[in-house]
Amino acid sequence: SGNYYNQGEIRKKELEQSCCVLGIPASDVTVVDHRDLPDNPAVEWDTHLLATIVLKHIEAKNINLVVTFDAGGVSGHANHISLYSAVRYNDTLQYCCFEIIPLFLCAGCRVLVLESVNLLRKYISFLDVPISCLLPRDALFILTEEETEQAKRAMRCHRSQLLWFRRLYVLFSRYMVVNSLRLL
Repeated sequence: SGNYYNQGEIRKKELEQSCCVLGIPASDVTVVDHRDLPDNPAVEWDTHLLATIVLKHIEAKNINLVVTFDAGGVSGHANHISLYSAVRYNDTLQYCCFEIIPLFLCAGCRVLVLESVNLLRKYISFLDVPISCLLPRDALFILTEEETEQAKRAMRCHRSQLLWFRRLYVLFSRYMVVNSLRLL
């Protein structure tokens, strides 16, 4: 629930507000509040538990595409990296159609992972667009000026998290303008 600073209820509301700005109705927002999955940038979550929760959600909502972090978690945040580990988790492999494939794929769900880039590329904003266009990737999203402003409005909804370095992130991060992803 985002309770790292004991602000879980505030952060849940901020998430709903942010999603509203992005056109995502509150009914499509699910917050997992599990005692064994604490919001803490230094805590790695239990991979099996998280994979099980994510898979149940995928099946319950009939989700066919998951977008998550890569092994770098974009910022090195242990919780972000745990999400990546969960979608790659080997114990979620089962026999499906006489092949061993990840259950996520067996459930008809594809996974895209957001590419973590080095610190220089991370903070050169739109200047990273030409670099991203030249490098290999499976999907590339370049936001229009209007979409970038919408993303910034959505980020500003997270008032409790807008510390000075996150304000700089909103201003200068390439992720506010360009995102490169790979199929898992």
